[in-house]
Amino acid sequence: MRVIGLFVLAGLFEIGGGYLVWLWLRQQRSWLVGVCGMVILALYGFVPTFQPAEHPFGRIYAAYGAVFIVASVLWGWWVDSQRPDLRDAIGSAVCLAGAAILMWPRSGP
Repeated sequence: MRVIGLFVLAGLFEIGGGYLVWLWLRQQRSWLVGVCGMVILALYGFVPTFQPAEHPFGRIYAAYGAVFIVASVLWGWWVDSQRPDLRDAIGSAVCLAGAAILMWPRSGP
């Protein structure tokens, strides 16, 4: 459960921080919005270090990529009112399946 929670937290930080920077630069929001986005993005960099030690950096980031794809589709739906279509749903499911395979426990060293 901890692993999943860290994936969700990292996704919120990465997408939320990036979204604030997007608002600052693309929609001419206050520079403070951009600074908040950059701080959140910096905090995102720390979250993966809390994953269990048996998962190496590359594997964690590969799996995070899949989770971020799904989180981005959901963010677009909930925040930008861009409802996902069938291809979004299928692509997201394929990515999550890939993340599950990447993170599946290994036996041996």
